[in-house]
Amino acid sequence: MLPSDIVGTYLEKLPIFSDYNGDDPTVRNIFVSYTTNILINVLTALVCFRLLGLLGFDLRQSVVGVLALLFCTTHLHYTQNMMENNYIKLLTLAGFAYQYEWLRTENTRALAIGSAVMGLNLLTRLTTGLDLIAAGVFLLLVLWFENAAKHEVMRHLISYAKIALPIYLLFFVIDRAYQFYRFGTWTDTYVHYFTLEHRLQDPTLPAKYPWETPFHVGFLGPLITPEKSIFLFDPLIVLTILVTIFGWKRFSAPVKAYIVAASFLLLACICFYARYTVWSGDFAWGDRYVSTAAEMAAFISVPVLLRHRAEFSRIVWGLGIALIAVSVVVQIASTTFWMSLEIYQMEDLGHPMFVIGLRFKNIIACALGKMNDWGLVTDAMRYDKWDYSHVTAWNFLPFVFRRAGVAPRWAVDMVFAIWYAGIAALLATLWQMRCAFRAGLEFLNHQIRPKPPALG
Repeated sequence: MLPSDIVGTYLEKLPIFSDYNGDDPTVRNIFVSYTTNILINVLTALVCFRLLGLLGFDLRQSVVGVLALLFCTTHLHYTQNMMENNYIKLLTLAGFAYQYEWLRTENTRALAIGSAVMGLNLLTRLTTGLDLIAAGVFLLLVLWFENAAKHEVMRHLISYAKIALPIYLLFFVIDRAYQFYRFGTWTDTYVHYFTLEHRLQDPTLPAKYPWETPFHVGFLGPLITPEKSIFLFDPLIVLTILVTIFGWKRFSAPVKAYIVAASFLLLACICFYARYTVWSGDFAWGDRYVSTAAEMAAFISVPVLLRHRAEFSRIVWGLGIALIAVSVVVQIASTTFWMSLEIYQMEDLGHPMFVIGLRFKNIIACALGKMNDWGLVTDAMRYDKWDYSHVTAWNFLPFVFRRAGVAPRWAVDMVFAIWYAGIAALLATLWQMRCAFRAGLEFLNHQIRPKPPALG
């Protein structure tokens, strides 16, 4: 974000923004958020497309898979609400793609790139070591499902270790050097000092804090609770389970390996954070600690469904289309309000709460101007004035701009015009893609249709 931050800071100091400088959202924040998230999304789309192509999906299936990741998983929410999730997923997908390319081509440069991006992940969140392990599991599973000979497996393992392990070690040393620079120790992280600070503030904290949560609570929480279940926030996971049950025997070895590796990563993340004091990810839409792994396990279901459409029953196909539609609606709904809205409401309305249902209730109430009448404006929402101004407005830049009440009217109108133009451009692009796909399929059908014998 540093280049965008430098430019954004310069833009914020221009005379045109002199009356607005320092207000929320700041010019600097707007510029950094838009430029960084656009870059991450473009790179994610390209890397995802590359991975799906390597896994054997055709052009149409790969494009649909990319769209499923962008619009049918919680990736869409974290595009708008900037955290490290999408960046971590970008690096993990790139690691999977380049390391798998090495497995197919034995291109050491591809393995070095894949290992470097996975190592870079360690500098973002140390627990992404689980992603690193999952990438290795993915490669081993490909060889196993292809019934590779033992000497071939060992040869690949040795080659992998010679290149990947030194790169991983380098990034781990960089991480430790940073921790030493920051805290004066090679072994601790911020969690240790976070714990010490909280104990000073609250001496009654449990002895095991911040790992005091019973395992079964943190394990079942992301699976079955109405407030954080991955099946509610990423419904495509249900589709992944469905197509895996009914189509496993027809899947290629790489697709089988990816599904198992992604499922392993999801289970590992759930287990690792199960005992953490805020296993749910705290203030977040869904469980942000496992959302990246959930998205990776979820989006693959759409290209698989399309690839094996003729082999699935009408019931499976119908359920698949329904789950895709539900996923799109849920993800769009996730962007409509600041993520803290339902969390504040639950402090007064009580737990457990079906958050997705509450979000749709908030959308309807806000559209009808009934938030107060329906008891959806709670006391907890007013505790933080900054949050209150955000949770009481549609969470899109033009509306937040207008809600803040400090930008000149011409600026608000201009942002609205750009926003509507952007939506129109998106819809036009999707329509053009649909037309291009149909034209391409008609061309292919014409090419492969047998020609009648010549007369005479």
